[in-house]
Amino acid sequence: MTMIVEVKNLKKKYKKEWVLKGVEFSIPKPQIVALVGPNGSGKTTLLNCMTNLLAINSGTIKLLGKDYTDPSIFYDISYLQDNRVLYGNLTAYDHLKFVCGVQKQPDTKIMEVAERIGMTSYLNKRVQNFSLGMKQHLLLALAIINDPKLLLLDEPLNGLDPTSAINLRKVLLELHKEGTSMIVSSHNLDEIDRLTNTIFFMKDGQILQESLRDYTMKEYYLTVNDVEKAKRVLREHEINFHMTEEGQIVFQDKEVSAQQVILHLNGQDVFIEDLEVNRIGAEKRYLELFEGNVSS
Repeated sequence: MTMIVEVKNLKKKYKKEWVLKGVEFSIPKPQIVALVGPNGSGKTTLLNCMTNLLAINSGTIKLLGKDYTDPSIFYDISYLQDNRVLYGNLTAYDHLKFVCGVQKQPDTKIMEVAERIGMTSYLNKRVQNFSLGMKQHLLLALAIINDPKLLLLDEPLNGLDPTSAINLRKVLLELHKEGTSMIVSSHNLDEIDRLTNTIFFMKDGQILQESLRDYTMKEYYLTVNDVEKAKRVLREHEINFHMTEEGQIVFQDKEVSAQQVILHLNGQDVFIEDLEVNRIGAEKRYLELFEGNVSS
């Protein structure tokens, strides 16, 4: 099987500062990979190097089994950059028609992609009149119009409202099911948790490749009919918990399952009136790695 991505000892510096210090990673099979790190950690630099927009100082990059400088690979990969690549005087349709020509795709793909993204209502409007979210929709449409085997996305959720973010996630997961591999650079750790368990943390110019399965927990918020009795029951069973200001009981599933807790409570006539679940994954690991980069 052809390796999707293979990067070895990649180094890149700006003037005298090394940004990428021997980056190495591989993606052996179709999957979604998250690229996470603080601003300035080198995420965009890495993506620009991989797509030959920046010259590298040393190292090797192979995409879909070919050298990253091979022009033919750009029929099979796409790169969603920020909206500075868009032209205000052109319409969304103009942008898509141009890319169809470059990618040797029929014009019928324009409406197909616009409907998939949900941007048919402003397809013929000039980009200079677009909101930030509308620009993100257009960037994604441009990136998928060639049905890429590998899709690189730099902050695809930037400027999207919750509904648009949900729809974008749906599109990305559909593309993955269709066989598209992705590297998604994003600060939205909650969405990362919903997209993938595989994450590349950018730190000190290198990549730490990990699975979120090793760090993911669930946090449960219980509303019960008798708070004081519930607290006594949990203490008797040595279950760690804390209380919210609203009187909810909070515990994690690291040491005990939610089913066990509920059985303990129900056995003492304490009944659950409401149950909320919060998944803790990428954010937990991010805080462990970059505590000094998080503003209070």
